[in-house]
Amino acid sequence: MSDTTSIAGIAPAPAAPSAWRMHALGLYRRFSQHVLPPLVVLVLLVTVWELLCTRPGAALPPPSQVLSDTWELIVEPFFDNGGNDVGLAWQILASLERVAYGYLLAVIAGVSLGVLVGQSTWALRGLDPIFQVLRTVPPLAWLPISLAGFQDSNPSAIFVIFITAIWPIIINTSVGIRNIPEDYRNVARVIRLNGIEYFWKIMLPAASPYIFSGLRIGVGLSWLAIVAAEMLIGGVGIGFFIWDAWNSSRISDIILALVYVGVVGFLLDRIVAWVGRRVTRGTTPA
Repeated sequence: MSDTTSIAGIAPAPAAPSAWRMHALGLYRRFSQHVLPPLVVLVLLVTVWELLCTRPGAALPPPSQVLSDTWELIVEPFFDNGGNDVGLAWQILASLERVAYGYLLAVIAGVSLGVLVGQSTWALRGLDPIFQVLRTVPPLAWLPISLAGFQDSNPSAIFVIFITAIWPIIINTSVGIRNIPEDYRNVARVIRLNGIEYFWKIMLPAASPYIFSGLRIGVGLSWLAIVAAEMLIGGVGIGFFIWDAWNSSRISDIILALVYVGVVGFLLDRIVAWVGRRVTRGTTPA
């Protein structure tokens, strides 16, 4: 058999997939795994909602009516007619501003107290019972006390955020500090790290997964608490918008606001989780 015949009898090797095709396949795989399932469930839930609420005597409006009733709020989120008559974007931003102040204070105080309780047995025995009692107090129960103390609704709402978010941060931080391996502590003693060096090089990297678990819980509780608190303190904010819509029997506005509240809460959780992954990724005590 000739060389030509031998070469012709060999099947050609399959061509390697192009870069754009591999990228498209990766996008399709991520879409089918992470976007398609919740999208299908959402469509089914909306369909069931539409069917149930279009029947005679239904108390809640169907999604089609909610969309038509709130279309102006959706397409014009930044309108400002003065006073409390502003768009939903301004309502949410006002609530987020209060959450940012209260949550930041809770992070600073919570991590500091968590480190203290985790490091000191005496502090654990003295403070932990107090923390366990105070953390069971419902967030809104603190509002009358804060109003009496601050004599102003805005700092009172910030205090409610602070006192709601601080407990999971303290508890998770203290657990993370107490679970630092003893080998890490021994290494710190051998190389004679001072307090600041020990915190940044040993304590923070080792305890960061626990800390960020507390931060994620804290930011979720902060958003829950501010919506409830704003229903009572009034002013601009998504919580007061919901309460005002209820008093005016605008059920569609309430449903739209609840959708926005859920989406913003989801985004806040994902932002803190993303920061946590960036901080904890590849961090090992040095």
